[in-house]
Amino acid sequence: MTLLRRLRHLPRPRTLRARLTVGLVVLLAVSCAAVGIAAVVELDGFLTGRLDQQLQQTGASFPQSLEHGTYKPSDRDGDEHGDTRRQAAGTFGARLLKGRVTNAALIPSGADPDLTVALTDHDRAALAALPVDGRGHTVPLSSIGDYQLLAWTGRDGDVLVTGLPLEPVRATVHRLELVAAGVFGLALATAGVAGALWVRWSLRPLSRVAATATRVSELPLASGEVALPPRAPESDPRSEVGRVAAAFNRMLGHVEDALTKRHASEERLRSFAADASHELRTPVASVRGHAELALLHPGPLPPEITRALERIAAESSRMGEMVDDLLLLARLDAGRPLESHPVDLTHLVLDAVTDARAAGPDHRWTLDLPEEPVTVTGDTHRLHQVLANLLANARLHTPAGTKVTVTLETDDATAVLHVHDDGPGIPPDIQPGVFERFTRAEHRRRADASGGGAGLGLSIVAAVVEAHGGTVALESAPGSTTFTVGLPAAGARSATEL
Repeated sequence: MTLLRRLRHLPRPRTLRARLTVGLVVLLAVSCAAVGIAAVVELDGFLTGRLDQQLQQTGASFPQSLEHGTYKPSDRDGDEHGDTRRQAAGTFGARLLKGRVTNAALIPSGADPDLTVALTDHDRAALAALPVDGRGHTVPLSSIGDYQLLAWTGRDGDVLVTGLPLEPVRATVHRLELVAAGVFGLALATAGVAGALWVRWSLRPLSRVAATATRVSELPLASGEVALPPRAPESDPRSEVGRVAAAFNRMLGHVEDALTKRHASEERLRSFAADASHELRTPVASVRGHAELALLHPGPLPPEITRALERIAAESSRMGEMVDDLLLLARLDAGRPLESHPVDLTHLVLDAVTDARAAGPDHRWTLDLPEEPVTVTGDTHRLHQVLANLLANARLHTPAGTKVTVTLETDDATAVLHVHDDGPGIPPDIQPGVFERFTRAEHRRRADASGGGAGLGLSIVAAVVEAHGGTVALESAPGSTTFTVGLPAAGARSATEL
């Protein structure tokens, strides 16, 4: 379990290229390990079998010399009681009678004539447990090492054991293991490098597709005319990578067609909005003028007529403001430049809050201004409209008694304006699109408010701030709503950027 936990925490390859390379190396490693294990096991079995054959060929001649206990070291050259002829150095012989070892000897490899060997109790027990079946068995003898032993039944009811050392077999097998490990390790390293290069070359078209997709993801696709990057190079269409590249290019073609049609539709819509707004200004102004002129009539008018004329004048004025807003948005969409000159933002904030206090005396208005004036470069009228819209939004969508705090500060060559209120907040489902056009909450934040605008105020704020190279953001929760506007301070950007 500990090994499995460690394996789970090992770093895993992230890219497809790394996974394919690692998979190739792992498969090759498993194959090499299987071949190496099979070769080692086969060699070990083969050499052990050769030992068994050698023991069967030499027979029990050496242990027979120990059968009657008459063997003496001087008999090393062989006689009827001590036959060591044709016996390899290290040959072991033992005689057991009634499960007890009576004699044991070992043919040395040097000129030493001493053939005696000291056996421990564990060795004697292992010899006594050796089956007499004419087959070789591996027995570890603590005094002389591992041996391949073969047991026969003697002529006097005793058991004769002969054996050969396994150390040469172990040495040969170990040498094979070292050679196999070196060869397979070199093969794995070579295969890993070659496999990584091959996989990289094979996935090169896929890398180009990914690079093209990355460039597309960085394009501003939300609006405006979009020029997509060149298509990804296609490879063999019969391969998986080639099919992916071809499908991706077809998808880019469809996206480009859709973006082109959308841009053309947006241009037509902007043109229509601009033309319609421009054409509406004259009749709306005419209706408003006639209504105001009728109200100035010196003669008495019925109250119902007077009320109707007042409503006509008020709604005409409201419609005129809406037409002006639409024209402003159309000009901003068309990229028309605004005025560009130094603007005292501190003074604008003072004027806007003064106007808001007069329009909403039932709200609490507070100011937090820096000691030094804050100056930006831009259009005075449009920036005043931004402030007026934000303050009107706080006034119209919060109940009486709400505290509205306007804070102005500078941060890293940026003028930052915060408009905060402690009203009920903006619903979460409205917040993502609050700066989009014609966005209106189904339930206004102010319970006693009625009617309302067309949902263009905050969209004008976003458009004007963007035209000045700034940013606008919203943070809202029950009891806290903050609009934050960031504008480059004077000198931070050139007027031509407007």
